Amino acid sequence: MKKILPKGHKKLLNAWAFYDWANSVYNLTISSAVFPIFWGALTITKDDDGTIINDTVRFLGYDFNNDSLISYVTALAFLVVSIISPLLSGIADYVGNKKNFLKFFCYLGALSCIGLYFFDLDLNEDPDYLWFGLLCYFLALIGFWSSLVFYNSYLPDIAFPEQQDAISAKGYSLGYIGSVILLILNLIMIMKYDWFGFENEWMPMKISFAMVGIWWIGFSQYTYYHLPKGNKKDVLTKAVVFNGFKELKMIWKSLKQDKRLRRYLGAFFVYSMAVQTIMLIATYFGIEELDWGEQNATTGLIISILLIQLVAVLGAILTSKASSKFGNINTLIVINIIWIGICIYAYTVTTPNQFYVTAAIVGLVMGGIQALSRSTYSKFLPKDAIDTASYFSFYDVSEKIGIVIGMFSYGIIAQVTGSVRYSILFLILFFVIGLILLFRVPKTNS
Repeated sequence: MKKILPKGHKKLLNAWAFYDWANSVYNLTISSAVFPIFWGALTITKDDDGTIINDTVRFLGYDFNNDSLISYVTALAFLVVSIISPLLSGIADYVGNKKNFLKFFCYLGALSCIGLYFFDLDLNEDPDYLWFGLLCYFLALIGFWSSLVFYNSYLPDIAFPEQQDAISAKGYSLGYIGSVILLILNLIMIMKYDWFGFENEWMPMKISFAMVGIWWIGFSQYTYYHLPKGNKKDVLTKAVVFNGFKELKMIWKSLKQDKRLRRYLGAFFVYSMAVQTIMLIATYFGIEELDWGEQNATTGLIISILLIQLVAVLGAILTSKASSKFGNINTLIVINIIWIGICIYAYTVTTPNQFYVTAAIVGLVMGGIQALSRSTYSKFLPKDAIDTASYFSFYDVSEKIGIVIGMFSYGIIAQVTGSVRYSILFLILFFVIGLILLFRVPKTNS
């Protein structure tokens, strides 16, 4: 019989953090690096000089800017996640099968990534493949982010408060390292496609999508082996759905009485809206707004994403140390100020070298703000909280609804202006509001 590891056990903490190693390859390859480049090649027509002559995609009988279409699909997927995650997390806590939910959404996301292998490159020959490709992209996103609801909710279950900052940062660090390893392998296949007997770089790109799914399923098994099922309360009944809503109502009442947690969630909702949108649009910005000259845009963009991931490891570690010295909220305030500076500078970026500089700074604060935001929320939870999945559903829903607003705003501005630069300027407003709200978070709940 498998030995159940006690809370705070090193092996249990490492097994939890290792899921970041397994799933972060989706975030890097699908969300940030290879798929955006693949989508650009699929939907953008250029002349011999590399000038864009058409970036319009016809879908559902309407013409969309290619960036706007993918942003709308992304926003819709996040909207679905924000609707189902509170219900699912409430159910998971009630019946005590949190791990089964984590597995289901992991496999949904991973198999959808594998499905992207069959996304045809030539829409002119068979435009129906656009439906299939966008559906796989849509389901992969739902699988990834829904699994994180249950993954994050394990943090207060498996780690004591004094362990949570460090293990949260370790999870992100493992995720960055693992995803970089796979992306380097993919980059070699894409850049040196002739070594592997391919005629061009498109087939290696599609193979990289399948590799993400296989990696995700394979490495997550170590996490599943050691994680407990959850806090079992009762057997599955018809009333379980309503009990999910009941728990959400209880958490809402708790939040109304907890000024610190409520104000922190408000600040997180606003600044996360900007952070997540920037992470999702960075590569699309590089594809359409930069003059790559004689450089290979595909190689340059993937190198930029790699740079972000490598620096993000350092950022997560430094932020963890800074929070222990200066406090979580003070550290988040400084990081938000840096983000405002990044947005101002990004608006002026036109060359690859400027883009690399921006990517390095983004990586430094991206890893830090993600890890610290998660652990800050965990530390602010009531000490007697049992239904941690329901609490974390509020955290995740705040993030997802913020992304929906951010991506729709980005898509509308890109559609109207034809430029991502104005969207970057608009995001400054979110950071400024988030900064003001962070100043209003009290140090204690008294």
